[in-house]
Amino acid sequence: MMAGIWLDALDDIARTCQEHGRGDLLQAVRLKRAHLLDPALTVLVVGEPNQGKSQLVNAIVNAPVCPVGDGTTTVLPTVLRHAEVATATVVQTPLPVPGTAPAADPPAVQRTPVPTDQIAAGVAGSTGRQPGGGPAYIEIGLPRALLGAGVVLVDMPGGDVAAAGAGTPVAALTRADTVLLVTDSTRDLSVTELNMLLHLTRSHSNVAVVQTKTDLVPDWRAVAERNRRHLADAGVPVPLIPVSAALRLHAAATDDHTLNAESGFPTLIALLRRHLAAKPDTLARAAVVLTARTVVEQLAAPLRAELSNQRSAEESAPMARLHAAQREVDELRRCSTRWQNTLTDEMADLISDIEHDLRERTRQILRMVDEAFETADPLVAWDAVAQWLERSLVEAAEANRRWLVQRCDWIARRVAASFARYGHGSLPPWPLTASVEYGAPVPELERPNVDRFSVGQKVFTGMKGSYGGLLMFGLALTLAGMPMINPISIGAGALFGGKSIRDEGKQLLRRRQATVKAAVQRHVDDFFIQVSKDSRDAARRAQRVLRDHFVALTDELQTAIIDSLRSAKEAADTDAAARERRQREIQQRMIRLAELYEQAQQVTAARPAPLT
Repeated sequence: MMAGIWLDALDDIARTCQEHGRGDLLQAVRLKRAHLLDPALTVLVVGEPNQGKSQLVNAIVNAPVCPVGDGTTTVLPTVLRHAEVATATVVQTPLPVPGTAPAADPPAVQRTPVPTDQIAAGVAGSTGRQPGGGPAYIEIGLPRALLGAGVVLVDMPGGDVAAAGAGTPVAALTRADTVLLVTDSTRDLSVTELNMLLHLTRSHSNVAVVQTKTDLVPDWRAVAERNRRHLADAGVPVPLIPVSAALRLHAAATDDHTLNAESGFPTLIALLRRHLAAKPDTLARAAVVLTARTVVEQLAAPLRAELSNQRSAEESAPMARLHAAQREVDELRRCSTRWQNTLTDEMADLISDIEHDLRERTRQILRMVDEAFETADPLVAWDAVAQWLERSLVEAAEANRRWLVQRCDWIARRVAASFARYGHGSLPPWPLTASVEYGAPVPELERPNVDRFSVGQKVFTGMKGSYGGLLMFGLALTLAGMPMINPISIGAGALFGGKSIRDEGKQLLRRRQATVKAAVQRHVDDFFIQVSKDSRDAARRAQRVLRDHFVALTDELQTAIIDSLRSAKEAADTDAAARERRQREIQQRMIRLAELYEQAQQVTAARPAPLT
């Protein structure tokens, strides 16, 4: 009934390892289960080199089975079991063949008997090992009451026990029930030894420190007291037992019970016997708790890391796609507003600039016509000036139209530049010149009606002027007694008649010039109105064509981006749901692991305090 409680807890731990797909942990738990069901108490003796581990083992069994002395190095672990006849065997696991899959069952170990007088060579690794073989240890059988009671001693090579043969038979031996860390009395516990104790107490329920060589150090009690303070300061609640292997062996040889009690070994052996008696219950329960803690830590670490990554991650790939699609929608909206404003503003500026350009060109033509008719007689120069005027107006209209086409093309390219980030910078597929053709032609310039200075008009004007001169001079000369009509008055009349004819001719010329200038002004105004209207209409047609083209392009891009946004939203929703399910699953597993550890702790709720 006692074993059934912790066995159930251990089986729950194994099922949890299997549920998490951790075959390595499952195998370790099964090995731990088999080890705890074994009534033997495995005692692991570890420590730094030259601390007296082998001599301690010899003193425990009262036999010089482990080689000690200068130049002796323990290379292979030494396992002491009970046997009716003293024996020694090197146990070795063959290495797997390269390139082959690992077998479902572990390979059979190779056992090589070693003569008892060659145990030192076996421990040193120079005898009994097969060439090319895997890790090995030496197993010694010895007829001793302590070993017969079920205690198995394992003397490990000097160094950190954590580095001993993982994944080998030696690794199985390190799953000990009790661990004895050996240090001598010549110094205090080192940092390395304290770190080793911290590691051992996390993986083993029963750990003790054995302080050897008390016979060589007079103040070994002070060293022991300092070591106990070091253990308390480091938070390592393990007992410390000072012993002297030399006194123990000498007491055994002389059958001196007092000396044996002074050696400290009765306390150590009593501790081992209590651990042996408590293994089926107290020790097994504590081992289950440690196993549960180790398994929970191993299983919870990746779950905790995954949960932390999911919570701390800014966004997953689907969410990044969704946010990118949303940014594309916003950018397209800004792009649409931007290109529409650009098109409207540039077209307004274009219409104003085109009208101003045409006005400047027609003003220049009018100034040149005015300068020409300041001196020229329209009756003589009209045909030449009219031809020049028509040609200049056509050139002005063509230049104005070319500039309109160039500006429309420039505006189209500038608007198209707004779509460069989408890879759509194409212009409309038609020539813009088709959109700037002019409408109705301008009426032809008609010859204006101008007054001519005919012969009759000249005679009439001359007579009017001569009459005034004749009458004026004739009356003046009558006062002098001369007749009214005399040669002087006749000459004056002729002079006044000629002047009247000349003055009238000049007035008629100015009237003809003014008439022609007014006619040209009206014609140019009609030309400006017509061409200006055609230019505005052409610009509006070009604006509508560009607007329709880029609206269609915007709709195409919007459709593609909306589809991308919709698919990104669906993917993000699916990913969020999957992540939420995964988070719930991780949280449930974490809760299950916490419950598993609590159940394992309940196994030890009724057990007595740890053995010391």
